[in-house]
Amino acid sequence: MKKNTFLYILLFFLIIVNCFFLYNYLGKDDVKKGGRQGGNPMGFIIKQLKFDDSQTELMEALNKKHHHKMMRIGDQTRDLKDALFNRLSDVSITDKYIDSITNLIGRNVAESDREVFRHFRGIEDICTGKQKEKFKSIIKEAIGKGTRKENGELGEGGEGHRPPPRDGDRMGPGPPMDGGGMPPPPNH
Repeated sequence: MKKNTFLYILLFFLIIVNCFFLYNYLGKDDVKKGGRQGGNPMGFIIKQLKFDDSQTELMEALNKKHHHKMMRIGDQTRDLKDALFNRLSDVSITDKYIDSITNLIGRNVAESDREVFRHFRGIEDICTGKQKEKFKSIIKEAIGKGTRKENGELGEGGEGHRPPPRDGDRMGPGPPMDGGGMPPPPNH
């Protein structure tokens, strides 16, 4: 039963992540519609890095290729999830089948992450030296590792950044941490 509970939690998590992905990446092709510096992520990057026309063309081609790859991965993942959840009421479904499908879904999530990494590396290759530094700070902020000054800009060199607590250190209210940075298990 615990194994099934873990799989259901994993599936729920993957569904949420995919919904977020679909919401943020599908159907937002403002660059194509002339809104080069509109509200989409690529328009934001083009504007923030002050790409010239040549860089913008390269960015648009890179983004189009990335979008098609992500659509393919998303379609495959959706098909796998459909195959799994269409058998939700099937009492003869085996753990082996569930494990097989969820492993394939996990591989697609990993491939999606690899593709995003390659895409960002491609953007970085388009950048000049100064733009690369700005791009790195944008990525750090986007993944939640950037530090913020009071006015909302990214800080340089970790200004105002405090590392996460370790070895029982505490940062405000919360459970004490064990030696590995994890809260101790509950006492039952």
